[in-house]
Amino acid sequence: MQLSRRLLLAAGGAALSFPALSWAQAGGAKKLVLVVLRGGLDGLAALAPIGDPDYTRVRGRLAQADALALNGMFALHPRLPKFNALYQAGELLPVHACATPYRERSHFDAQNVLESGAAQPFGRDSGWLNAALGTLSTSAGRERGLALSAQAPLVLRGPNAVATWSPSALPAPASDTIARVMDLYERSDPALATALHGAIAANSLVDGADGAGARGPRAVSALARVAATFLRQTDGPTAAVVEMSGWDTHANQGLEQGPLARNLGALDDGLDTLKTELGPAWRDTLVVIITEFGRTAAPNGAGGTDHGTAAAAFLAGGVVAGGRVLSDWPGLSAGALLERRDLRPTTDLRAVLKGALADHLRVSSAALGRDVFPDSAALAPIQGLLRA
Repeated sequence: MQLSRRLLLAAGGAALSFPALSWAQAGGAKKLVLVVLRGGLDGLAALAPIGDPDYTRVRGRLAQADALALNGMFALHPRLPKFNALYQAGELLPVHACATPYRERSHFDAQNVLESGAAQPFGRDSGWLNAALGTLSTSAGRERGLALSAQAPLVLRGPNAVATWSPSALPAPASDTIARVMDLYERSDPALATALHGAIAANSLVDGADGAGARGPRAVSALARVAATFLRQTDGPTAAVVEMSGWDTHANQGLEQGPLARNLGALDDGLDTLKTELGPAWRDTLVVIITEFGRTAAPNGAGGTDHGTAAAAFLAGGVVAGGRVLSDWPGLSAGALLERRDLRPTTDLRAVLKGALADHLRVSSAALGRDVFPDSAALAPIQGLLRA
């Protein structure tokens, strides 16, 4: 459900489609934050396999010299120091050489597979997270999922109610105007009155949030702050989805500087903001960071990387059994690369997501194999991703 333009004009500020709200602080409720990196993250830059004997040769001018070593094999990009701190605290679990079942290189199709949970593009018109949330018990009319965007992304679409929130460029109306509109709605349209009550209450939660209307990479921290505001409420959503674009680095990708470094720095700050703003709720939170595909192993002639296959994903949060890297590393030799150009996938991303959903939200194996990720019953969830 989303607010119409007339509700936006009445509510002002930001738009959120929650029902009437009276939230108290949460305590011990499991929360999930899904971060979708659109454009194809270069996993070999974000999580460099510095211990691979072919790494420097294959990466050439994109080989990292100052990466943050996690172990003898892998190192984080130098613009991810807060990721590194979480890793050292056992609250970050990087996953490398993972991918969906998709093996072509179209953003549009790859994102569809990533979000729908189907094995092929346009296998269904709803998302795996909506299906997972639908397995949870909930009170009538309550939205379990929240998208920090004007429209719900595919991963949250489906038969189960979800909410959206996004900053509005419209000026906030006077309180007298809101009162008059509320009086009109309460007399003529109770459904609109309920939605407006919800929007006003929701906006009051994030009123004055630093940078709530930010654009570009800086918006990630602002959205993380807003997400935390909603998630830490007792009757708030169980899951929130944050999207970040700009990962399609075909040219001038850079190392410690450049568009990729800026995006990674913003992502690093955003995750740190989320942890800080969640406060005690971080202990019960799982953050999942995924992308539609990786990049080519070797740089192209323009100093960037082209569409690839396997990538890196990250699990973070107080529930994560981190401080280690999960990877069945395939290697970067010419014979090991997929089609002699891409990092070969050795871990099905759906198995990672299945394990996380099973342990964190207690989604049943039957639902995971049938409803959440259709026709995947034979694919076992990865065990041990979260603390016992």
